[in-house]
Amino acid sequence: MAYPAMSGMSGYGTTAGDDPLQTAVWRLRSRACWADAAALLEPVTAPAALQRASLLVERCLYTEQGWAEAEDALRTAEALARSDEERGAAACERGQLAYAATLLGVRDRADEARAALGRAAALIAPSAAGRALLDFRRGLLAENLAHSPQAARAAYRRAHAGATAQGDALLLSFTWRHLAGLALREGELAEARHGFSESLRIREELGYLVGTAPALASLADAETEPDASRLRAEAARLFRLLGGVPTWLAPRLAPPAGAA
Repeated sequence: MAYPAMSGMSGYGTTAGDDPLQTAVWRLRSRACWADAAALLEPVTAPAALQRASLLVERCLYTEQGWAEAEDALRTAEALARSDEERGAAACERGQLAYAATLLGVRDRADEARAALGRAAALIAPSAAGRALLDFRRGLLAENLAHSPQAARAAYRRAHAGATAQGDALLLSFTWRHLAGLALREGELAEARHGFSESLRIREELGYLVGTAPALASLADAETEPDASRLRAEAARLFRLLGGVPTWLAPRLAPPAGAA
């Protein structure tokens, strides 16, 4: 199974021009403090409610906890959404939460995930800012639930093009990594290393600490020794620093059988 991808509110707080609130939210989010970040946001407008819901959905995917809180936040966001784009964004988060529950074995919500992302696709215009993230998430469903790498690659490429056009570096770190993962499965080592390296570079530049350990572990899978062990050891150090988050990374960081 490919490493899960975070839900992503790409761009919030990651650039110098962002306001102090968004910068504070980003710093907490990037250090796996999703509940603290969500607490800074008053869900009184649709954008704030959507961002808060996205943070709590992301926490579920990385910690396998907080499902009820994420559901409550999503219902608030859905109730406040007025425009097609806001309703589409809420549906996109609904799909991501259902995907996470299915992928992590909490409950099979695959049909709900597909339906929600289908609704989002009908509501979010092809040129809208949220379309690239939606395309990426549709790629996740294709890769990890439908087991269709060709459909996943097409969706990831659309997301990659959209993120590039929008200058969304964080989303690019996800599309690079997942395209590289497909390349690795096909034995294209040079392409995989390039994609994983780009993902890691972007995350380090953004200070995206919670996403750096998965990026290091992914690159390790494409490298030879001794580089692979060095990268995996650094990933394990960050994993421990963040209190064992993301939970699904632990098996990939365990030393090989027979190792000291």
